[in-house]
Amino acid sequence: MDKLISRWPNNQRIAVLVTVMFEVWSEGKAPPYSPMTTSLKPGTPDLLGISWSRYGGKTGIRRFMKILDETEIKATICLNAKAAELYPDTVKDLHRHGHEIAGHSYTQDLVLPYLSPQEEKEVVQKCSRIIESAVGTRPVGWFSPVAAPTVHTAEFLAEAGYLWHGDYNDTDLPYAFDTPKGILVAIAHSDFTDNRTLRSSPRDFYNVYKDTFDYLYQHEAPSIINLTVHTHFGGRPLMSAMLRELLHYMKGFSGVWFARHDEVARWVLKQN
Repeated sequence: MDKLISRWPNNQRIAVLVTVMFEVWSEGKAPPYSPMTTSLKPGTPDLLGISWSRYGGKTGIRRFMKILDETEIKATICLNAKAAELYPDTVKDLHRHGHEIAGHSYTQDLVLPYLSPQEEKEVVQKCSRIIESAVGTRPVGWFSPVAAPTVHTAEFLAEAGYLWHGDYNDTDLPYAFDTPKGILVAIAHSDFTDNRTLRSSPRDFYNVYKDTFDYLYQHEAPSIINLTVHTHFGGRPLMSAMLRELLHYMKGFSGVWFARHDEVARWVLKQN
């Protein structure tokens, strides 16, 4: 199918998708990256790295919720399903505040290409069950850890009733495509997430997206920005300040559609 959309609802010029990565790791595991400049020897428990990763569920996600409430923007939360087990009240609050809860594997270190097809299918089903149990509705969107799907992922998602799949970077605008089990909408991943600034200035994040927004708003319509942040890094004051400033800047323009991924997916399917 692969037909790009030609307009947004009400002929809005640009869609801005706020994507929050709510990630957790397996017990005793730390993210493979951090602001620390000295790596420990392989096999050494990284206690500071583990502590750093836990900031997202304990602190960062609540700061994001405050900023999103203040700006009256509904986001898509890409959730490692284990986070719904560790922070059930927070995930319920996210859903109650109108944010979309999307699948993002069970833990961030459960990477799909390392699984057999049957194991991968079971992970999709397990995450769907956990999220539905947490918020009362099944997820309709999926983004794979480290943006790494397999040749089977799209088919498994369509079979499980998903609408959109976020592991794509072949074009800017979303499009519908066929799988053996039904139609999905491809939504491109962000080109510049918050963790690109781990060892630079958070202001770089603001400048990149302000300049991109200004260019697209003036020269290309319809256009889209996928503004992606992580709870364990972007949820810290140094980065959240930049997100808040960006959102207030973009809210100052007419013709901007602040949309959840599922809203974009349904619009694309309607156009097709």
